[in-house]
Amino acid sequence: MYWREFLTIMMAHALAVASPGPDFAIVLKQSVTHGRRAAVWTSVGIGCGLSVHIAYCLLGLGLFLKNSALALAVVKYLGAAYLAYVGVQALRSKPRTGDMELATSVVPPTDRAAWTTGFLVNLLNPKAALFFISLFPLAVSVTTPKIVQAGYGLWMTLTTMAWFSFVAFVFTRERVRRSFLRYGHWIDRALGVVFLGFAVSLAFATIG
Repeated sequence: MYWREFLTIMMAHALAVASPGPDFAIVLKQSVTHGRRAAVWTSVGIGCGLSVHIAYCLLGLGLFLKNSALALAVVKYLGAAYLAYVGVQALRSKPRTGDMELATSVVPPTDRAAWTTGFLVNLLNPKAALFFISLFPLAVSVTTPKIVQAGYGLWMTLTTMAWFSFVAFVFTRERVRRSFLRYGHWIDRALGVVFLGFAVSLAFATIG
């Protein structure tokens, strides 16, 4: 029975994590702008943000969040505000005059700052919260031991980190990053528009 639950969760999570969204966009931005180390730490932050969603679902707090219009609204607007902030910062990207060598002119964030960016992008996404709030009651039996459910959560956390770290490695390969850096500020600005789009969409979305 547990294997059936695990396969259901694994498939649903794989489809969700591979879908383009704020998490993917922030890892792409970090990869192109700051390089592999920052992108990998951002990926770890995303996984840690996801683990918070899983934890409160396991503790039964997910039902409160789902049924509290005020709590969902607070998370929604905080998330929209943070995505808008990231978008504005990206729109302010300045032109560069070279390719790989110019990447050194951009001061990379500290590991902690990169982790925090990924953590907040995931944590303040109420759609991510509702995914797990809906997934666990549908896919997991109430009789499944909490330790087994925690195992499901650990799997999703680690595979999320692994997936986005893989994305980071792909987009920070020298040939790939060199191509991106030729048009780096335009890519940053395009991603800024994407983040602003996510922010607007989230702000006006009906959650719940």
